[in-house]
Amino acid sequence: MIFYFSATGNTKWAASILAEKTGDMLTFIPDIAKGPFTYQAKEGERIGFCFPVHGWRPPTLVLDFIRNLTICNADKCYIYAMVTAGDNIGETIDILRSALAERGIPLHSACSLVMPESYVGLPFMDVDTKEKETFKISESRKRLDNFASIVINKTLGFEDLTIGRWPKTNSRLLGSIFYGVLITDKPFHITVDKCLRCGKCSTVCPVSNIAWQKGEIPTWKHNGHCMTCFNCYHHCPTHAIEFGSRTKHKGQYFFNGNDNGNGNDRSAQRDAFVRKNDNVKNDNK
Repeated sequence: MIFYFSATGNTKWAASILAEKTGDMLTFIPDIAKGPFTYQAKEGERIGFCFPVHGWRPPTLVLDFIRNLTICNADKCYIYAMVTAGDNIGETIDILRSALAERGIPLHSACSLVMPESYVGLPFMDVDTKEKETFKISESRKRLDNFASIVINKTLGFEDLTIGRWPKTNSRLLGSIFYGVLITDKPFHITVDKCLRCGKCSTVCPVSNIAWQKGEIPTWKHNGHCMTCFNCYHHCPTHAIEFGSRTKHKGQYFFNGNDNGNGNDRSAQRDAFVRKNDNVKNDNK
């Protein structure tokens, strides 16, 4: 079993490759994270936790899921983690290990992948260039193939992590600021004359935090569930979504799962989506 969370596609790509190589089943965490969840594991089963790093920590959704998770026979299973980030991960794995330990779940191996950047919520942060995206995906594929062998062989004590120079500062100090200040849906807003009213943003939100009805402008629910994963922003076909003024003139990124360097043309995908829906706004007037 592989429990995974992914927004803009980086982790889904990596988790899917692990699932293909190991033969294990993928389970999307938001689908089962509504309350207590019990998993009856088989003796010797491999169980993976795969997710993107948010503010040098596991996402709130993942930690909440683990707090409500019971794995029967966890002490007889092989447990691993694979995380993705645009750069380094700080103490993410240490935080995950502590959360799992509170539920009686060990952690036997871990790997981090440096994937294309998708966080655009700060003035100095933007998506990577196409060349950098291709390089990161290529290097991560090599790292992932190696880690897949580790998982298949159930190697204990393996860690291949990019923790950075100041893991404690990043995860504890900056991470607390990130979680306390930057994780909010309040700055999100719609540029009305750009909006197709297509509902794409509502569809891709992993925590169902965007309200939308056909023909209407989408709105954020402000219910505390938003993780500022920016999935809505990156998937908007007309770039109608902004996060305050911090995303002005910035790029968009989502990974369609093609890792050959030629299949992640976001502009072409958005153009196709706009052409398909070019009459939506008029039809709904």
